[in-house]
Amino acid sequence: MRNDSIVEVGSDVYLVSGSSTNWVIVKDGDTATLVDTGYPKDRERLLASLTAVGVSPAAVAAVLITHAHNDHLGAAEYLRRTHGTPILMHQAEVPHARREFLHQVTIGQVLANGWRPGVLPWAVHALRAGGKEHIPVVEPQPFPAEGRLDLPGRPLPVLTPGHTDGHCAYHLPDAGVLVTGDALVSGHPTSRLRGPQLLPGMFHRDRARALDSLTALDRLDADVVLPGHGPVVHTSVGAAVEHARELAV
Repeated sequence: MRNDSIVEVGSDVYLVSGSSTNWVIVKDGDTATLVDTGYPKDRERLLASLTAVGVSPAAVAAVLITHAHNDHLGAAEYLRRTHGTPILMHQAEVPHARREFLHQVTIGQVLANGWRPGVLPWAVHALRAGGKEHIPVVEPQPFPAEGRLDLPGRPLPVLTPGHTDGHCAYHLPDAGVLVTGDALVSGHPTSRLRGPQLLPGMFHRDRARALDSLTALDRLDADVVLPGHGPVVHTSVGAAVEHARELAV
């Protein structure tokens, strides 16, 4: 694993860059909370990143899923099956993770947007990375209670529907960090925009709702934003949200 793929953004909080998607490790001693898991073919990178920060895969207290697209869910079932790791998410995302349905960009939508810069190279990569594999989580679990979770980092789920129906960001108040998943990104191979932004419209279940969900983020107290795609953003959440809104007009 490249050293520059793992960035410590705060005390024991790490942003890890996979092949095209980020995940986050929040340590507490020799255990950790893992937020998202990359593409299916990112599994070895994921395991290597845990080792690099001193966490055994068997010691991961839980995986928190922002949303159940393959590029974020890729190794979740492997960790559950191999180590008994709980896989937690919003109740609305649970049937999505079980693959009772799949709300994900279709091949038809990709082909219709194939003329846009970056779309076809991204699609080729997504297929090679396992973007169309059938990888349900057999026993996904909803959050056990409202409020902050009793896990390393004491993360607070923040419902941000639109990209998917049960998309959640995760606020780490003690670290001043917000993990935004695909509710707010800082770059994507199919986008020519710079800085905090929404993903291109074809990726959202409901783009208008995704835009509205930025309201759930903009008053959170954090000055480090860890997106599902793109580099870390060192600014207030409010400033990041304002920039994304300006680009979305």
